Amino acid sequence: MATSPDTTAYYARQFSGLGSVGSYQVAGTPFMTGSTITGGQELEIQFPAVTRSITIINKDAANDDIRVHFQSKDTGRTIAGVHYITLADQNSSLTMNIKCNAVYLSAPGSDATFEMFAELTGIQAEGMFPLTGSGIDE
Repeated sequence: MATSPDTTAYYARQFSGLGSVGSYQVAGTPFMTGSTITGGQELEIQFPAVTRSITIINKDAANDDIRVHFQSKDTGRTIAGVHYITLADQNSSLTMNIKCNAVYLSAPGSDATFEMFAELTGIQAEGMFPLTGSGIDE
């Protein structure tokens, strides 16, 4: 019986890379998490592989804001430059078809609860370039 070479280890060694179209066309490996962010703080979520897409849902019953950004709130002009998206109401969500290896969530007011789903490619997280510059932290 024939076997398929369609495994993460196979593609990571042979065909995978940031410019590999196939890595983004196939269904991703699921990654789910959720937590409560302490008011005034941020949470960095590091992915074990480069993402294909990310969905973040504000699950906070008190409708406390959650900010989504790609650099720390303390880096450059991330917050002052409004380089974030705000999820303001309970069950508001954001889906991004994006490649990254980390995302930051912050709660500018009170504690805020979220859920997250990401699709991961077979591309190793270390292969992702740093997200910085205009529109990110400048």
